[in-house]
Amino acid sequence: MWTATKKMKTSDFYYDLPEGLIAQYPAEPRDSSRLLIYDRKTKSITHKHFYDIVDYLQKGDVLVVNNTKVLPARIYGAKEHTGGRIEFLLLKRLDLTHWEVILKPGRIAKVGAVFCFGDKLKARVESIGEDGSRIVEFIYDGVFETILAEVGEMPLPPYIKQKLQDKTRYNTVYSKVDGSAAAPTAGLHFTKELIDKVKAKGVEFVEVLLHVGLGTFRPVKVDDVTQHHMHSEYYAVSKNAAEVINKAKADGRRVICVGTTSVRTLESAADKNGLLHECSGNTEIFIYPPYKFKVVDNLITNFHLPESTLIMLVSALCSREEILEIYRTAVKEKYRFFSFGDAMFIK
Repeated sequence: MWTATKKMKTSDFYYDLPEGLIAQYPAEPRDSSRLLIYDRKTKSITHKHFYDIVDYLQKGDVLVVNNTKVLPARIYGAKEHTGGRIEFLLLKRLDLTHWEVILKPGRIAKVGAVFCFGDKLKARVESIGEDGSRIVEFIYDGVFETILAEVGEMPLPPYIKQKLQDKTRYNTVYSKVDGSAAAPTAGLHFTKELIDKVKAKGVEFVEVLLHVGLGTFRPVKVDDVTQHHMHSEYYAVSKNAAEVINKAKADGRRVICVGTTSVRTLESAADKNGLLHECSGNTEIFIYPPYKFKVVDNLITNFHLPESTLIMLVSALCSREEILEIYRTAVKEKYRFFSFGDAMFIK
C-alpha cells in the first residue's frame, strides 16, 4: 500500500497489453460486453456480462452517471487562399463563437489564419497557448451544433483505427448536454432497458455533468506522479443530485459511480465533510494513491491505458497491487480494453 512518503513513479502503473486486446468497435448490443466483478472484501474475481450488473446492485443504491454528450468535434478543412489542409479537434467552448482547439499541422495555423470547413463554417485563429492549443473564433450563419453535425466526425481515440459507422455508439443512451471531446466510456454499456431493470430493483439513478477533455487521456510524461498536472474540465452538480447522494450517505447506502468522470465530479464537488451542494465550475482534480474518497463507495469502469491518470484513480480505490493483478487476469482472460472495451465493477 502506498503511503504519503513513498514516491510513486509513473512506471509503477505499467502493465503489458497485447495490441489485439484493444477494442476497435463497440459490443452489440451494448450490454453484451463482459463484466469483471472484483470484491474488495474477499479479493475475489468473478467473470460475468454487463447485463448481469443488475444482480450486483441492491435496493437503495445510488448509481451516479455523467450525462455529458460528445460532439462530432473532429473537423477537417483547408486554409483560406492557399488550400493547406488542417485538422481541428474542439476541446472547450468559451462563449458563443470562441473555442479552445488543438490542431495539426500547427505551422500553418498562425494568429490571424482563417480556415474553411465546407461552405458554412470558417475559423480564425486568435491566440496560441503555451501547450500549442489555439483559441479560435468560428464564423457561421445558423446553428453551430447543426453545422457541426454535418461536417464533424466523432473524436475517437487514436488507438481506434476503424471508422465508427453509427455516431450514437460513442455516446451513452442518457447523454444530454453537449460539450465533451471524449466519451465517459463506462456508461456506453447501458441500454435503456437495462436502466429500467436497475430502477425497478429500487436503485436510484442520479445524473451529474463533467465535460470530458483530452487532458483525462493525455499520457503522464513525468516520472514523479505527483508532478503531473491535469487539464481543467467543467462540471456541474444539481441541487437534486446533491440531496439524493447526501441522503444515501447519511443512511449508509452505497454511492456507485459509473465511470471515472463521475468520480472526479463528486470528489471535486464535495466539501471537507463529504457533503455535496448545488455547484458548477472547473476541476483539475487528480486522484491517485493514497487518496481518501469523500463520497464514492464503488465504481463501474472500463479497463484503462497503462501509466494513465485513470488507472491511477482506480488504484486509489483498491490498491496499485490489486489493480495490476486484476488487469493481468483480464489480459489472460482476453477481455477487451479501453473505450469500446469491457467493464469491471469494483464492489
